[in-house]
Amino acid sequence: MPAKGKHRRPKSQRFSRTIAIAGVGGVALALPLMGAAGVHAATPAAAHSVVKAAPAAAKTYVVKAGDTLSKIADAQNVSGGWKKLYSDNHSAVGGDPSLIHPGLKLTIDQKAAAPAATATATQAFAPKAATGAGFALPVQGASIGTAYKTAGSMWSSGYHTGVDFVVPTGTPIKAIGAGTVVSAGLDGAYGNEVVIQHADGKYSQYAHMSSLSVSSGQTVTGGQQIGLSGATGNVTGPHLHFEIRTTPSYGSDVDPVAYLRAHGVSL
Repeated sequence: MPAKGKHRRPKSQRFSRTIAIAGVGGVALALPLMGAAGVHAATPAAAHSVVKAAPAAAKTYVVKAGDTLSKIADAQNVSGGWKKLYSDNHSAVGGDPSLIHPGLKLTIDQKAAAPAATATATQAFAPKAATGAGFALPVQGASIGTAYKTAGSMWSSGYHTGVDFVVPTGTPIKAIGAGTVVSAGLDGAYGNEVVIQHADGKYSQYAHMSSLSVSSGQTVTGGQQIGLSGATGNVTGPHLHFEIRTTPSYGSDVDPVAYLRAHGVSL
């Protein structure tokens, strides 16, 4: 941990973190990749037929207050999730997928209906695992605001030591993997934070939380809720600041995205 309040340069009160307040909650762990496990009828004389799904019908959706591309993609069953929805509507949405406004009309290309099973051809599908072995994203349905190593004088180290997940206040925050809570409480510019030590010796940090549901010394499992997101400490809006460290203290950061990917978690 840093000396209290050293996350930011204390001499200047005019700085602000540059984050997107409205987030696209669609940066999921992995978009499901479907693989066929061929299961066929055991009739020797039967010719195996290929059953194709009917083309999906496109429709128009009008954005409502509180919508995000991720929410819309999930609710409308869009194949490819929010990224496909954004790609299909890039000209209407513009360059920032996190900024959509009520009244905006989007073209929805829904998933094709699954074909009915036949006596000569059936298929069984299994989605790709959403997390690595015991590891998961700290928050679901979030986009990345400020990336790791983003340079700037507003940070004491001269760069952003973690990655920001843009989520509204009250979003459940989860431990990325099993470990032991080494600290949980208020820590200066980080606001309410939790630091967890994992079996590989690395530490994960979760900052700016509105409330904590674990305490120091407690053992947690991967995916266990440890609190709720918020905007405590030095922030301009609600989000989760997430770090991976080699020690419990500020200044020992490593790339959090690379760490998650190394443990089988996709962003």
